[in-house]
Amino acid sequence: MITGIGGQDGSYLAELLLDKGYEVTGVVRRSSAPNLWRIEHLLDRVSLRPGDLLDQLSLMRIVQDVRPDEFYNLAAMSFVPASWDQPLLTGEFNSQGVTRVLEAIRQVDPGIRVYQASSSEMYGRVREVPQTELTPFYPRSPYGVSKVFGHYITVNYRESYGLYACSGILFNHESPRRGLEFVTRKVTDGVARIKLGLADHLSLGNLDACRDWGFAGDYVQAMWMMLQQDEADDYVIATGISHSVRQLVEAAFGHAGLDWQRYVRTDPALLRPAEVDHLIGDASKARRVLGWEPAVGFDRLVSMMVDADLARLGGAAGRVR
Repeated sequence: MITGIGGQDGSYLAELLLDKGYEVTGVVRRSSAPNLWRIEHLLDRVSLRPGDLLDQLSLMRIVQDVRPDEFYNLAAMSFVPASWDQPLLTGEFNSQGVTRVLEAIRQVDPGIRVYQASSSEMYGRVREVPQTELTPFYPRSPYGVSKVFGHYITVNYRESYGLYACSGILFNHESPRRGLEFVTRKVTDGVARIKLGLADHLSLGNLDACRDWGFAGDYVQAMWMMLQQDEADDYVIATGISHSVRQLVEAAFGHAGLDWQRYVRTDPALLRPAEVDHLIGDASKARRVLGWEPAVGFDRLVSMMVDADLARLGGAAGRVR
């Protein structure tokens, strides 16, 4: 069972589990305009059930009906800047929503193995570089704060009730399926639009912010590996290599044969109220215990995303011309 199956990670995870012979059920919120484009090619192979992290009874009903062996909670309010505009709703989804999932499993079937999607944003103003499972958290956004609660309530249910519940502290992971509001996809989409004559500039915020970027398809492998261990535990999942937004821009424009300095503009309105400066993860525990290694490097990831956006927008460029 996967909450957030329609998101980037949910779609890659569903593909992985189906390839391994799993029966996959996705939990989706009721909506007048479903957002399922990422799993459109899987709709004949997965079962979708209506449910909501804000509704305890819907979660209990789904768990009761399906009785999954593994439950992956990927649903969240995941866009960090929006968490300042909607801090209460962010907390309801990312904090109490996690509690509702854990409580539904505790009440219905405590034998279900649970994966909780934690985040590198929990580290915030970092206390050490690189960050490990033991690095203290210092979140710098309502999103980061809510994820700390979700992380520790998962630990609490594991220690208090004996649930097999683990958290993956995933550093930034991207793909062509990433939403356009995230900086990596904003950059690659902007590069494609400029290359195809659909735009003449790209506005960005802090070019010096650094992140540890990996490929989402690699990271869902780690999620599955965590639930196959004899004992539940928490793991940092990261590449261990940090790049700045400026380096991301240089790589993306360079792949398209463009000089980024001609097109990129900095916009103070896009700066965060409190910036997270230097996130870089130490995934040595995951390598040692899980045997996990990232397969896709930074340059290949950026090229993959630029090429996908060029292909997606090529038809639109033709119509404009």
